[in-house]
Amino acid sequence: MFADLTPLRTSPDYRRLWLGQTISWIGQAMTALAVSLQVYDITGSSFSVGLVGLFSLVPLIVFGLYGGAVADTIDRRALGLASSTGAALLSITLAAAALADYHRVWLLYAVVALQAACQALNSPARSAMIPRLLPADQLPAANALSSVTTTSGFMFGPMLGGLIVGWWGYQAAYLIDALAFSTALYAMWRLPAMRPERDGDKRGRASVLDGLRFLGSRPNVRMTFFCDLCAMVLAQPRALFPAIAGLWFAGDAKTVGLLVAAPAVGALAGGVFSGWQGRIRRHGLAILLSVAMWGLAIATFGVTRNLWLGLVFLALAGACDTVSMVFRSTMLQVATPDEMRGRLQGVFIVVVAGGPRLGDFLAGSAAELASPAVAITGGGLSCALAVGLLALRWRGFAGYDARDPRP
Repeated sequence: MFADLTPLRTSPDYRRLWLGQTISWIGQAMTALAVSLQVYDITGSSFSVGLVGLFSLVPLIVFGLYGGAVADTIDRRALGLASSTGAALLSITLAAAALADYHRVWLLYAVVALQAACQALNSPARSAMIPRLLPADQLPAANALSSVTTTSGFMFGPMLGGLIVGWWGYQAAYLIDALAFSTALYAMWRLPAMRPERDGDKRGRASVLDGLRFLGSRPNVRMTFFCDLCAMVLAQPRALFPAIAGLWFAGDAKTVGLLVAAPAVGALAGGVFSGWQGRIRRHGLAILLSVAMWGLAIATFGVTRNLWLGLVFLALAGACDTVSMVFRSTMLQVATPDEMRGRLQGVFIVVVAGGPRLGDFLAGSAAELASPAVAITGGGLSCALAVGLLALRWRGFAGYDARDPRP
């Protein structure tokens, strides 16, 4: 029932990489909150705080695609070391500016953009290395452990960041983040060289288009992205939480916090209780069912007016999202040749980063034109319907078998 820890026991390289990523991810979440607090402290403007997200999103999308292409042409270990070092130096820059009482919004925006670029270069390289460190049958367990890392960072990083800023100031949060990167750097440094594997004498080139062409010719891999977009674009209710907290539940900011936290709690539970996922072979069918269940859970949340029941359905949606992520990531790693893994991980970053933002816009627009209930319930049902139509269009996806992975 519980998460399978076999990858941590059998591979010292993976164990160090996972531990380093977990610690540094919490540090990055601390810094993200500290930057938002500092921007508001300087400007007193919520709009200025919102720009922090924009300055991080654009480099994440642009460098995500290019970073994946670079990861398929050079030593991924070297790329991981360079990008982690850059991110650590940027946190030191923030700490130095705070210690010197140099409070300038333009500096915070610039550092946030550069940090996003470092993350976009680091993530495809790190993800593409994992199938080289573990056998294929351990990848679902490894991806479940990665979901625990991500969700824990989102849950505990801001909480710790708020406490540390309140006690010791912005510079303390930034310095702790820089120190946290040392674990990721050590893990990368201990790895062997990780140059992409290629057939014959082919020479790699950093071409984003080659990755997109490969994706266009591989229906099963392509379907993993389509399914994720159905969930994140059509059934993404978070932009409406501030409105429905008062309208539906007669609540306040604390109620909004509960609504935001519920999917994360469910996602964490999905990672912690993921031991059964390693026994599943029909990965495509598992993705279709989990994304459809996400949509139905969101749709049900849209018709309930009991806060605690609504939180249960949001948590269920978060758990379904973790299940989907585990199998989507596994299919990307197993059904993709090593020389293309970085590029497809770059596309994965773009979908994960851009999909929810587009979903926020769609939900907000639908709520404005109709009502929050129509936006949420209609979005959830649309997600389930869209997944069903995709399954009918590409019937082979439901039959995908991990014992015979075909992209």
